[in-house]
This record gives sequence, structure tokens and C-alpha cells, in this order.
Amino acid sequence: MGSRVRVFVYGTLREGEANAYLLKEAVKLGDSCLVSGYILYDLGAYPAAIASHSGESLLGEVYQINESILRDLDWLEEYPVEYDRVEIETSYGKAWIYLYNQSVAGLPVIGHGDWCHRKRKIPA
Repeated sequence: MGSRVRVFVYGTLREGEANAYLLKEAVKLGDSCLVSGYILYDLGAYPAAIASHSGESLLGEVYQINESILRDLDWLEEYPVEYDRVEIETSYGKAWIYLYNQSVAGLPVIGHGDWCHRKRKIPA
């Protein structure tokens, strides 16, 4: 069966989003998982997360995946060209996350950290 790892997804891989089909053979461990220390940016068709010390959080889902799915995700995320794959701690244990490794200068921030509700305004 091969080795299994966990992945935290926060954008187009989330349930109901454009690339969720890549996780159809994965085991969903949980949704509404929050990880602190990351800022989410809107690149238009997909999001970009980067590490931050400013206290923002990302909302996402955690899946258990096999090596074949991990290779598919690496291809989608253009790892290591556009995204780095970094291990983080989640409420479900250690998981991979894809972090954007390009400039985010001038990109809109999704302040509430939830890609699926990116059009939602944050009250002032």
C-alpha cells in the first residue's frame, strides 16, 4: 500500500473546490482545521500562503494521502518551483503544507484566512 502522510490544504484542493478531485482517494481527517502563523493571498485562480509572525491563521482541511497522491499534489503546486512543501503541526498531527515561494508584493490579502469564503468582507 505504501507509506501514508498527512497534508493540510487551504485552497483549490478543499472540498467543493476546483482541484478537490485529486483527493478523492484520500482519507479526510478533518475540516475547519485552523493553523496559525500564515497569511493567505489571492492570486486570482488560486491562493498563496506564506509564513508570518503577525498572528493570522489559515482555515483548511487535513487529509491522509499515499505517495501517489503526494506526487500529484507536488505536480499541481509546481513544487519546488512555485511552492515549497513544509511540515507543520496540526490538530491531527504533522502534515505537509504548500507555501508560496514567490513575491507577494501588491497581492490582495484574504484577512480571514478562508479561501472558500474569499469574497466575504471582514467587518471594520
